[in-house]
Amino acid sequence: MSMDAGFPLVEVSGSPYERGVQHGRAVPSRVQGSVALYRDQLARRGVSVATTNMLARNVVPKICAFDETYFDEMKGIAHGAGVSIEDVILVNCRTEMMYGHAALGAARAALDDGCTGLIVMPAASETGRLIHAHNWDWRDACVDTGIILKVKKNGGRPDMLMFTEAGTLGRHGFNEAGLSLSGNFLTSDRDYKGDADVPLGLIRRKMLENESMTSAMRMLFETRRFCSNNLMLAHAEGEAVNFECAPDEVFWITPEDNILVHANHWISQPARAKLVDLGLATTPDSIYRQRRVTETLLAANGKIGWEVVKNALADEFGKPEAVLSWPSQAPHNSVSCTVATTLMDPGAKTMWVARKPYESRNFIEYRL
Repeated sequence: MSMDAGFPLVEVSGSPYERGVQHGRAVPSRVQGSVALYRDQLARRGVSVATTNMLARNVVPKICAFDETYFDEMKGIAHGAGVSIEDVILVNCRTEMMYGHAALGAARAALDDGCTGLIVMPAASETGRLIHAHNWDWRDACVDTGIILKVKKNGGRPDMLMFTEAGTLGRHGFNEAGLSLSGNFLTSDRDYKGDADVPLGLIRRKMLENESMTSAMRMLFETRRFCSNNLMLAHAEGEAVNFECAPDEVFWITPEDNILVHANHWISQPARAKLVDLGLATTPDSIYRQRRVTETLLAANGKIGWEVVKNALADEFGKPEAVLSWPSQAPHNSVSCTVATTLMDPGAKTMWVARKPYESRNFIEYRL
């Protein structure tokens, strides 16, 4: 597959370590690119390589306590791609390490992650099947580090198809049991103030390894986080919940008019009453992104098809700070954009992903 066509498909199976080795060997340059990106981002924030490696080693006990097989898989990725285990931990724990460490000081004032997600229930879907879609807004370098990861024969856990960064265990996707998941950035005044169980990326992976929504939700409610995050969870048979997660509390939202839409600000009334939203100072566009996508979906009058969803996620009001984010300057001499638009039909076990959708809405199909 050419770079212009889309993201490479990486299929792995076997033991956790074997899966990791296969992952690393399939896309070593992309794994190395992920490492270089976050090493550079931390360096620009004044965090040395020695400090980064120390932080990575400190999180190993938490990874192993949460799921020791995840650490085995990371070791396999490191071996396969020819990087260090500290490198792989860094890319899997990048949110916590970039924004949470005390050495970063004022860097937390420059949070700029984006993302807009949506879910359409079967009753409002033109196909009669649940639709789950997402714009991932982050560093432009990730257009060359993203992959589609297919995990097969996962030790009795469901097979999965995920869009993620090379070197990581997962970002968003669906499993063979019909669960689908995506995540959006949130921040609050509770972030990085207490101990936690595990970094966010591993929580997303664990949720997709569940057979049922109940077990996935139970795991989320039982797990402490370092920082805030929004998670959109759905099941192909026609159920969906949005979770606005503070480090120590989860606020939930269910569909209205058969749709769910979330960007990067707190929506639930209890959350807005109890927390201070630290993200709106830097991403106030989240407010109109959430509203405009909602209005586009509602205007279809219960006949929401893939073209409606594509148009909603390609909205350019406020460009470059739009639902479809065009490349623009970000903190620490970085460039931010919509790296990928992902459309998921978990009932059909299919996703379509467009790389650099601001240049071309060329959606490539991937099947589980």
